[in-house]
Amino acid sequence: MSNGHNHKEKGNGLPVLQAEAIDLLKKLISLPSFSKEEAHTASAIEGYLRSKGAHVQRLQNNVWSKNLHFDAAKPTILLNSHHDTVKPNKGYTLDPFQPLEKDGRLFGLGSNDAGGCMVSLIAAFLHYYDREGLTHNLVLAATAEEEISGHDGIELLLPSLGSIDFGIVGEPTQMQLAVAEKGLLVLDCVSQGKAGHAAREEGDNAIYKALSDIEWFRTYKAAKVSDLLGPVKMSVTVIDTDNRAHNVVPSQCHFVVDVRVNEMYTFEELLGVIRAGVGCDVAPRSLRMRSSSIAIDHPLVQSGLRLGRNCYGSPTTSDKALMPFPALKTGPGDSARSHTADEYIYLEEIREGIEGYIALLGPVLAPAT
Repeated sequence: MSNGHNHKEKGNGLPVLQAEAIDLLKKLISLPSFSKEEAHTASAIEGYLRSKGAHVQRLQNNVWSKNLHFDAAKPTILLNSHHDTVKPNKGYTLDPFQPLEKDGRLFGLGSNDAGGCMVSLIAAFLHYYDREGLTHNLVLAATAEEEISGHDGIELLLPSLGSIDFGIVGEPTQMQLAVAEKGLLVLDCVSQGKAGHAAREEGDNAIYKALSDIEWFRTYKAAKVSDLLGPVKMSVTVIDTDNRAHNVVPSQCHFVVDVRVNEMYTFEELLGVIRAGVGCDVAPRSLRMRSSSIAIDHPLVQSGLRLGRNCYGSPTTSDKALMPFPALKTGPGDSARSHTADEYIYLEEIREGIEGYIALLGPVLAPAT
């Protein structure tokens, strides 16, 4: 008796997968999984996949599985989402780790971002797991540290997965097609002055120098505007000085700028524009989270368009930015609910997400007739 037959005997019909996906999401909600602390949710996902007959591998808190009839000669599709969460904000009125069903919604931390996507992708992977004759391999990867753009998530795992031709990144998009997303450039800026006593005409106030540069960031409009992603957006989000004394003119003023970069600029090009426009020292924290896109004529995107989905450019970054191959960001849930108090996802969104992923992959995986 083949492994595939044994797998089918365990029951992976769509209603079963939908019910089990919701149960799995409840389990994930109940297990705190802040970035870098995802061991328990990794174990839960690993255990569920094993219970369904899948061969599973793990690297730190990253869990992955390949379809039963994986063939190295075929191209490979990555199905990826993350199981880490942010910490609950102070506005929560419900227990963030107590899954609660109410009025057709499932409440809990990570339910929307990105638990619903994670369990829906798992269900879609299991739907195709033991199918023979697929045109592509499937690799499922449940990864860590997405919320902090950490190095021990998808970036750590990718070398273990082998060659990937393209992927689906599960993030809450209401199942619309995020074919592009802005890159993220975080800048540490330091304005240099000279310390002095505040009661006398001494020193060179670094805050006043910083104000001029902050105003530049507030008002500057980058010339190149993307049809999909719109303009570059720069926001000053943190400001601090090197002293706490009220009577000392600060010699340094540090501020942080969050820059969302469209695909019209390389990070290096935009950094050149910024450094020419301001007087402060500018240091990027990372050049990893670059803008990314997938072609509209890509078979995966075309499959989504035939399902009536719409293409758009996403202002937020995801692990898609760390993938050196085309990837489509799509999934159940709504990005507007991410990181909010009393986070939730509609149960129907999960069911639709599973059906949507299966339908999206169907034409790509089916042999040509």
